[in-house]
Amino acid sequence: MSIMEKSQFWGATDEERTASYPCLGYAQQPFQTFLRAVDVEADADTVFRWLCQLKVAPYSYDWIDNPGRTSPRTLTPGVEHLEVGQRFLIARIVEFELGSHITGVSTPWASRIYGHITLTYRVTPIGAGASRLVVCMTVAASGRLSRLRRTLLGWGDLIMMRKQLLTLKHLAERNGSLNANR
Repeated sequence: MSIMEKSQFWGATDEERTASYPCLGYAQQPFQTFLRAVDVEADADTVFRWLCQLKVAPYSYDWIDNPGRTSPRTLTPGVEHLEVGQRFLIARIVEFELGSHITGVSTPWASRIYGHITLTYRVTPIGAGASRLVVCMTVAASGRLSRLRRTLLGWGDLIMMRKQLLTLKHLAERNGSLNANR
């Protein structure tokens, strides 16, 4: 895998690279797809519940994304109640399937900064007490400057989303193991 492919497809399998994701239906042409993926030793419902926490905080490098605040390390009551139109990171939820995926489209503010972005966070069971967390992100870019912005965003996103996924993985695994011990 080339260095550019690593920035574009961190952790994703060949099957995930060719899969369809709901966010693709909301992408503006032309766009580039970025995938990030991680295995989690927790059931899909636990991982999905932690995905809902992204309505509250970014769970990446808080000193950059969440100035002055630490992303919660415990589940926030009520956050699991999703609705179309709710804020989700830099996006608004456009569709979701409980226990499976949350899909969003960038807000007008975020689109002005980053370009039109669509996101799907998908959780899939991969065995007893284990799941796969995959994020598909599209970034639109038509002109030379917007293509450069998209390339730079891909590298920045790799750093931030890698941290985010590894943090969510850790919290879900910790939460899952706590539930198993009850």
